[in-house]
Amino acid sequence: MVGPLLMGVLVEHGSYAVAWAAMAALVAVAGVAALANRRILATSDEEPGVDPDKDTDLTSERTSVRLSGTGNATKGAAVQDGPLTGVRVLDVSTILAGPLCCRILGDHGAEVIKVEHPEAGDGMRGHGQAKDGVPLWWKEISRNKRALGLKLSTPDGADLLLRLAATADVLVENFRPGTLERWGIGPDRLHEVNPGLVVVRVTGFGQTGPYAGRAGFGTLAEAMSGFAHLTGEAGGPPTLPAFGLADSICGMAASTAAMTALFARERNGGRGDVVDINLLEPIMAAVGPGPTVYDQLGEVGERHGNRSTHNSPRNTYRTKDGRWVAVSSSAQSIAERVLRLVGHPEVVEEPWFATGLGRAGHADLIDGHVGGWIAERTEAEVTEAFEAAGAAVAPIYSARDLVEDEHVRETGMLTSVPDDDLGPVLMQNVLWRSAGAPGRIRFTGRALGADTDDILAELGVHAPEVARLRADRTVA
Repeated sequence: MVGPLLMGVLVEHGSYAVAWAAMAALVAVAGVAALANRRILATSDEEPGVDPDKDTDLTSERTSVRLSGTGNATKGAAVQDGPLTGVRVLDVSTILAGPLCCRILGDHGAEVIKVEHPEAGDGMRGHGQAKDGVPLWWKEISRNKRALGLKLSTPDGADLLLRLAATADVLVENFRPGTLERWGIGPDRLHEVNPGLVVVRVTGFGQTGPYAGRAGFGTLAEAMSGFAHLTGEAGGPPTLPAFGLADSICGMAASTAAMTALFARERNGGRGDVVDINLLEPIMAAVGPGPTVYDQLGEVGERHGNRSTHNSPRNTYRTKDGRWVAVSSSAQSIAERVLRLVGHPEVVEEPWFATGLGRAGHADLIDGHVGGWIAERTEAEVTEAFEAAGAAVAPIYSARDLVEDEHVRETGMLTSVPDDDLGPVLMQNVLWRSAGAPGRIRFTGRALGADTDDILAELGVHAPEVARLRADRTVA
């Protein structure tokens, strides 16, 4: 019941894409819980790190947000707790979808080794803002990952990856189809050294088909999925999101796929699998049943701005003090409360008001009543009145508003993590809370090659050989 309820609320407040992104995280919760409950993966004693369920006396001076955890960030290989304890993940992906998948796995106890080109590194290091040359997004997306600089296109680099793969449970990569095979480290070769390895292959359009060889980016998936076609004002141009929506949805879906494959491995004699996931399909699911509607009815959806084609009121409205709020009417009773609150109970008695589609067909009238009432009041007055009436409203937040929000602070949706370069760094917390098997942030994103020597030593590569590989620019 929670899933459909969550979908209903989020569809009204945002979009199908946002709702499905949340649902992907919810499914990932179920995957982790299933693995933990079946005791497929063992847990052991507690390890120092940033635990979202434990407070300390530390406080960030900049944000006044309490810091979580012990403040002792352990960067070693051993992960001592979490539902994915004992799982080793090789993150051989770049930019966003693959790295987010691996971050989620790492947040829940997996030991993640980030494999990057020894000179160029992951392109994520150059995405977003930096402070004093330190990339901020990197600190979050690569948290809980040990850093190994390794050039896979060389024979030595490929051999080292195979040796690492022999010790791993999951490998996540996002090269164009055929690239790993060309280097001699495709799934067939990986399974020769480790039959139980789960290989997650993230691409723009999949491993097969006419578009398989195309460059794939989230923007292209957002365009082709139907998302851009449905997003924007009526009569206006298609609109792309201002953030990595397709990549993020795919990353959460890929983490679920990896955990599903691990679960299946326990049932099929320990054999690993190859997961083929692309950026397009998850966001296609997020956009909704457009292909089915077209197949059955011949109808194609159009842009409606912030309105919903399913019910009304559903829009953004400006308050007297210049703020914006979003109003939802995901249930008939809510819609009735809103119209009575804004002083138009007569509208509730109209026959068309009894269904969501009927209300959507009269959105101009309803928006006029709701928007006019809200425009005469401040955000605080609107929020107080809606809450008293049992109606649904939410402010339109910026990043500053999120940081300052009392609910976000109280529930730990954001947490400050100690960092060697920046001191306390505020970032999004582990995606969900779990009393029996909580995730944790053990450390922030590492410098390129920060753990190369330690990881190679664990493989039995001695210092003189490491020096030669470094001189050859095979490792960093």
